[in-house]
Amino acid sequence: MNIDLLKYTSDRIQEEDGRYKEPGPVITISREYGCPSKIIAARLSEELTRKMFVKGKEVKWKYVTKEIMAEAARALEVDPEKIKYVFNYEQKSMVDDIISAQFNKYYKSERKIRNTIAKVIRNMAYEGHVIIVGRGGVALTHDIPKSLHIMLEAPLEWRTLRVAENYHMTQEEAKKSALEIDKKRKEFREYFQGKESDYTRFDLTFNCMAFTIEEIVHIILKAAEIKRLF
Repeated sequence: MNIDLLKYTSDRIQEEDGRYKEPGPVITISREYGCPSKIIAARLSEELTRKMFVKGKEVKWKYVTKEIMAEAARALEVDPEKIKYVFNYEQKSMVDDIISAQFNKYYKSERKIRNTIAKVIRNMAYEGHVIIVGRGGVALTHDIPKSLHIMLEAPLEWRTLRVAENYHMTQEEAKKSALEIDKKRKEFREYFQGKESDYTRFDLTFNCMAFTIEEIVHIILKAAEIKRLF
């Protein structure tokens, strides 16, 4: 399904003094399973905040992952546990959906949950100075001029070793898990951008086996500077 982004928010945000603020800046990080996305996002937010301070601007960059689920749950007025399955890339069967709709007065359809996630991400992106990790961020924010979109990837065998070590799995289990989650993450992005769309190409793609975390952060910072995100 291709989300109509324009229904979620206007092209500009009206500030308290009546002026309008252009949306962003925003950076999205998509990743294959086993790539160090969170540590890169954390380091990147620290460096961007420091650079803003050096320029005399007390603006804090933040990165968000689980916060998206919490905010979506708040907007839906449900317990975060009730929508966690969507963030775990799981789907309910049609029978489960029907039963839930009949007997649970707080029931929210998967479509409603996903569309609320889209609205939350758009709102965060429009407020700006945010790094969005996963959650279809690239598909939902690519139309924002002040944006940068990153993809982290690596050879499957390299990722398998990392997953096996980090989660105490056998290599066979880790490889199976990586392939399954990669597939589900791709399907999650396609829900928002459409299967045949190439509009949401990434701006930069990194092979995490070939670059250190420090090198990746350094290159992203340079790209963000070139695109005048800070």
